[in-house]
Amino acid sequence: MQIRNIAIIAHVDHGKTTLVDQMLRQAGVFRANQQMIERVLDSNPLERERGITILSKNTAVHWGETKINIVDTPGHADFGGEVERILRMVDGFLLLVDAAEGPMPQTRFVASKALALGLKPIVVINKIDRQDGEPLRVHDEVLELFLDLEASPEQFNCPFLYASSRLGIATPDLATPGTTLKPLFDSILETIPPPSGDADGPFQMLISTLDHSPYLGRIGIGRIERGRLHVGDAVALLPLGQPGPVGDGPFEQARVVKLFGFEGLERVELAEAAAGEIVALAGVAGVEIGKTLTALDYLERLAGIAVEEPTISVDFKVNDSPFAGREGKYVTGRQLRERLFRELERNVALRVEETDDPQTFTVSGRGELHLGILMETMRREGYEFQVSRPRIIPREGPHGERLEPYEELLIDCPETLLGVVMEKLGPRRATMLDMRNPGQGMVRMRFRIPARGLLGYRSEFLTDTRGQGIMHHRFLDYGAWAGPISGRSRGVMVADREGVTVAYALFNLQERGTMFLKPGDPVYEGMLVGENARVDDMEVNATKEKKLTNMRTTAADEMIILEPPRPLSLELALEYIEDDELIEVTPASLRLRKRALGATERRKLARDRKAAEES
Repeated sequence: MQIRNIAIIAHVDHGKTTLVDQMLRQAGVFRANQQMIERVLDSNPLERERGITILSKNTAVHWGETKINIVDTPGHADFGGEVERILRMVDGFLLLVDAAEGPMPQTRFVASKALALGLKPIVVINKIDRQDGEPLRVHDEVLELFLDLEASPEQFNCPFLYASSRLGIATPDLATPGTTLKPLFDSILETIPPPSGDADGPFQMLISTLDHSPYLGRIGIGRIERGRLHVGDAVALLPLGQPGPVGDGPFEQARVVKLFGFEGLERVELAEAAAGEIVALAGVAGVEIGKTLTALDYLERLAGIAVEEPTISVDFKVNDSPFAGREGKYVTGRQLRERLFRELERNVALRVEETDDPQTFTVSGRGELHLGILMETMRREGYEFQVSRPRIIPREGPHGERLEPYEELLIDCPETLLGVVMEKLGPRRATMLDMRNPGQGMVRMRFRIPARGLLGYRSEFLTDTRGQGIMHHRFLDYGAWAGPISGRSRGVMVADREGVTVAYALFNLQERGTMFLKPGDPVYEGMLVGENARVDDMEVNATKEKKLTNMRTTAADEMIILEPPRPLSLELALEYIEDDELIEVTPASLRLRKRALGATERRKLARDRKAAEES
């Protein structure tokens, strides 16, 4: 049986997972009358809610005499760690591009990784059934992208297909409409080379991803690079290090207890597997991403998985607010530490460091979404903790100068709102790289902006463009320190006592700004109640009730009508808070608070800070 290993890579929401659905259906994995949910590979509840792929998944289909192993990858650059490691398992990739939007920042990011590894591409221009689709323009843009990324002549002359993953059709020629995905499968068999490993050589395999089973423990997943593997074989697990033969260095020895292959959406038990197969194996306790498994008599290490460094960090703290322990199941420093270090086992782009305070841990990642997904996952598991405002991770240049991370920012917005977007990005130190107006009322602009300048901008951008704008960004490079960037332009309303919010009090306060709470929400001293319309912070009593007396008046009481409070998601809260504030994250609630809860303590800290700045 022949094998092909491919990855499907694309920008967020360009239709990767929908295409995989149709490939599984047309390859006969599902019965014709079987009821299937959409985006069957997006199995994580967070992926279903947000409509994005977060974790890479393996599946396999049979087309004729060939088994095609398919890996669905995340489209967001924040989850680039997932992409970088699974590309080592495949020999080619489908590059999916939207027929209207064309190549986006994340398309460039993932395609550059795949082309650098020498993988063979097949370009699929998807959503050709869109009203505003321009497949021929996008065809030229993809070729420009390949030129920019210095693709080899072989990669540059790759096949192009025009498809609609929703309808399950593909065609190599727009003049002849497609009816099925047969041209896509045929193109995969013709273009993607079979795995190059020698099935008769000594066994060798690189671990690319991990899974966990309550019965089998850790499960390592990867592609067998050379040789064969049988259930019960003894293997050597080599530590991370330089590729090549390993001398007399230490290594772990283990026995393969279970061996699995992938068929459709299922894992099937195998007795043996040969070079080129993507398999999962259990029984090797110390297995980690990037480690090499080899035969005991031939210790040769493969090159590990290179993952780009994190650019943003936050502090995770044990919850010490007056409401601590009321809603969470895991609330102690030990439990928080165990969970964060457990995340490192499979999330290769994450870093966790202990600090001088045993109750605080610094967690570094690719971006706000990367860290926000971790926080959301932990709160759903029952963890309760506090997080600080994200901050960038600076570097030192070759001459001792201070460098900071820069992002490539892509913005699509209506022509009429161009001025307000440019006006807001100026103080955030953004530099325009180019601007294009396709003439359909929307303008596309590309900026280079410090990562600091993007903190807190998304919610402002959505307000300025009235929800019509689209923004995407990805890490670009490290550059010179851009200078001071102003933070939030408005102050906050801070509760001055513990209690429960009352409609009468909120009604009087909403004239001064925007509320975060609704009547009946519990508050404590130092908790943020709303945003002040002015620059400075204001202490307020959100629990004040109307005094009831037996005095009667002819004027009826005015009716209390409250504006709906501003909803706060984790990402919006991370963008909103300042350095002297924290987010209290529990399974049931998100609360914003000041680091110092007491008003006297806050005034004292502000005085000390001002004196330090003056000196």
